[in-house]
Amino acid sequence: MPVNPDLQGREFPPVAPYLVGREKVREFARAVFATSPLNYSPEAASAAGYSDVVAPPTFPVVVQEATLAQLLAEPDAGIDFTRVVHGDQRFAYTRPIVAGDELTATLSVTSIKTLGGHSMVTSESTMVDASGGHVVTAISTLVIRGDES
Repeated sequence: MPVNPDLQGREFPPVAPYLVGREKVREFARAVFATSPLNYSPEAASAAGYSDVVAPPTFPVVVQEATLAQLLAEPDAGIDFTRVVHGDQRFAYTRPIVAGDELTATLSVTSIKTLGGHSMVTSESTMVDASGGHVVTAISTLVIRGDES
């Protein structure tokens, strides 16, 4: 079954808030080989004007995962996860993520294209803090490989 083109423009309900923990930031920083002291040291982060350690720029994928799970579980999506490849990932920040942030993310499907039998689904996970202020939007494109003929 091909990807449902009616997904374009669909917005999903917000996912449960994600509380950014200091140790989660440090774990993620180690996993991506981040070297900035801002990612590990509350003292370094404080000296730079932050309330706690600062998450590496790609940290929003941790929160985005829950929103993409909504899309992949959508019964009428026509997305076979066994055929999905991650095609692109970008981030548009208003401010850095710091430990202590409580982020709520909402997914919207912004584009669906078909190229050479493959579908490309682009979505945006918009993340806001507890006061409703925008923090970051994670934009990703999933490529769904077409049937092998």
